[in-house]
Amino acid sequence: MLWLEQLELRFLPAQSSPACGRDAQLEKEARRLLLALGGRALARSLRVTWSSRLRSAAGRADFRHKVVSLNPRLKEHGAAEIDRTLRHELAHLLAHFRFGRRRVRPHGAEWQRACADLGIAGESRCHALPFPVTERTRHYLY
Repeated sequence: MLWLEQLELRFLPAQSSPACGRDAQLEKEARRLLLALGGRALARSLRVTWSSRLRSAAGRADFRHKVVSLNPRLKEHGAAEIDRTLRHELAHLLAHFRFGRRRVRPHGAEWQRACADLGIAGESRCHALPFPVTERTRHYLY
């Protein structure tokens, strides 16, 4: 049995990959796009990050915290794909910004209008990028 005196706890800083974290250049571009469409308040508080937590999704928009998270694997597919995904996720934030607390469907008419305003009219709901999806074992069966 271990005694409390035998335990040694060490707290190390979290190791993040160089591909993760905020991206100032993409934030600047996103703010420019939002300012051109009258989203000044949204542009002021927006953050754009690279997140290794995204596995099969190309990006994610969080209106509550005004954050767009992008999958680092997008870098393998070129600047055009990064720009398209950034605009796709910005359209989610812009649709919520424009229509307030009203329920906005994730890929509904409001989102499609925001996509058109951001220059990606006819945007599809899902990406077709070859991101590998790993099956995880379930801990519980409901």
